[in-house]
Amino acid sequence: MQKFDQLTGVAAPLNILNIDTDMIIPKQFLKTIKRSGLGANLFDEMRFTQDGKEIADFVLNREPYRGAEIIVAGDNFGCGSSREHAPWALLDFGIRCVISTSFADIFYNNCFKNGILPITVSADERDALMADAADTENPELSIDLESQTIRRPNGAEISFEIDPFRKTCLLEGLDDIGLTMEKGDSIDSFEATRAAEKPWL
Repeated sequence: MQKFDQLTGVAAPLNILNIDTDMIIPKQFLKTIKRSGLGANLFDEMRFTQDGKEIADFVLNREPYRGAEIIVAGDNFGCGSSREHAPWALLDFGIRCVISTSFADIFYNNCFKNGILPITVSADERDALMADAADTENPELSIDLESQTIRRPNGAEISFEIDPFRKTCLLEGLDDIGLTMEKGDSIDSFEATRAAEKPWL
């Protein structure tokens, strides 16, 4: 998993409540088990017409947001069904951080397992960041995970809380497999001991 330490990038304002996982990546695109390629269909029903043409007023179809790496969203982001394809699609598009006042629990957990930083802020802080992102002249935000701060374009900083274990996993680029592999020596030792003591297993 790609490490997350610092990120400075364009923030896209997505001021919509209850963005669910079917809006993030509609069900017809869930046939793959590969993590790549899903970004093309991120927010598909909001980005494209039924015949595949871009919907001009959707934020990710406009400059400077086509290359957004951060989303500032409305309350309850990632609700709905528990599809891991949702963070896959965000990451494949290039989104590394989502900022909202609240997240659905399963989506929130899946973000950390895929190298995306979900940041929870207050409603007032979200509104300020939404306004920053809506300024097309300078919509960049800077995220520093180590210091747990968001730097706004005006230089002001917003602090955020994060579970220490999840923070360490992002900083070191450790998903569930990576965490397991860190215990490789202990696993090998256990397997060798069991094979010697119980060779019939």
